[in-house]
Amino acid sequence: MSAVPVAAGDTPRQRASRKEIFGWAMFDFANQAFTLLIITVVFGELFTTVIVGDRGDDYRLANLLWSLALAVSYLMVVITGPLCGAVMDYHAAKKRFLFVSYLATVGATAMLYFVEPGYVVLGLLLIVVANYAYSMGESFIAAFLPDLGPPEDMGKISGFGWSLGYVGGLFAAGFTLLVLGEATADNFERIRWVGPFAAGFFLVTAIPTFLWVKERGTPQPPGKPYRQIAWERVATTLHELRHFRDLGIFLVSLLFSMAGVYIIIAFAFIYGAQVIGWDEAIRNIMFIIVQITAAAGALGFGFIQDRIGTKLTYLFTLTLWVAAIFAIWATPEVTAFLNESLGLEWEAQHLFLVVGCLAGLSLGSSQSASRALVGLFSPTRKAAEFFGFWGLANKLAGVIGIIGLGLLQSVVGLQASILLCAALFITAILICLAVNQARGQQAARDWETRNPIQGGAG
Repeated sequence: MSAVPVAAGDTPRQRASRKEIFGWAMFDFANQAFTLLIITVVFGELFTTVIVGDRGDDYRLANLLWSLALAVSYLMVVITGPLCGAVMDYHAAKKRFLFVSYLATVGATAMLYFVEPGYVVLGLLLIVVANYAYSMGESFIAAFLPDLGPPEDMGKISGFGWSLGYVGGLFAAGFTLLVLGEATADNFERIRWVGPFAAGFFLVTAIPTFLWVKERGTPQPPGKPYRQIAWERVATTLHELRHFRDLGIFLVSLLFSMAGVYIIIAFAFIYGAQVIGWDEAIRNIMFIIVQITAAAGALGFGFIQDRIGTKLTYLFTLTLWVAAIFAIWATPEVTAFLNESLGLEWEAQHLFLVVGCLAGLSLGSSQSASRALVGLFSPTRKAAEFFGFWGLANKLAGVIGIIGLGLLQSVVGLQASILLCAALFITAILICLAVNQARGQQAARDWETRNPIQGGAG
């Protein structure tokens, strides 16, 4: 028998079973407990207002320390993400890497219970470890996406994952807000359980992922150490990126857009507490509004992007983000203007709820569209590597955005510095105009044709 080349591009990607797609999406369902409870809704506010506290500087030191911890964890992802992606592709070991990141996230998150007021260094170290492991897991689970269906289904599958994730977040954070209460010093003995609860939720609900998602690909022969494999594969991919022009342009656009998104994820509820001055009831309502609208945005725009194109959908969601940021910044002033002009007695926190709907739609849809576009531009046998670069762009964005916001707010305050997000989204829009989706998809098919799978012929 002779070996004959089988061009991967000649065989259309088959849609995975519903059970496997559901199992893949359950990881999004599970890990939202971490990003919402630890980064966005509860622990971020607890860390800045209680563990560090107001030291006579209007929380500016606390906000800066929080931004530095997240930025360090994202920088670690930038350094290691593409290397891990290369090794995963070479050894067909995506599930193994995903499992390690999952256990590390669970362990470090559970240990946040031991972070008491004043234990700033311990809190910073655990957040760096937990957020690093969580962020690596984001890239690892995304690398399975091209295996789950043909290009025309990519938007729907990605959108389903994001929307199910927000449903998971609604369950996890809803329970926390109702049972554990608010992030205050008086309630510390109850709210400190947020870490163990988030860890337990993630641990249990991610089990279907490891039971039902298949590891595809053929491991390459052993013989080289991981470090050599990683550097060789990454060097080859960087060299080959010249053939993936549209992917490269899009990753630059993504760098700016995700910088804005990471600022919102890290500081939205801190902004509500420090600038808007909301009470616990409004905070809880805002959380529910954002989760529902984000789930609707991810699912709805997932279907839309398969009809009008993922690039156009992505551009539209960035336009929504620009509108949302200006609305967030202007909420106190607009409230005062309406009250004076119309004789109303509204509070800024009530108008802020309306803004939350726009932000939620933008959040779910933009992340879903960006992940789907990378999937469309990725040859199946380089998916983990390319999603490693997607993770790199995401986390480098986190470093730039969060450090930029942290430094800027220490000078001009949190309200004025939020306008940095609008500038980032506008820049991302302008760069993305140069992306040609059809050309990018053709580049992926051309690579698969040039690099056929060697199979046996009978």
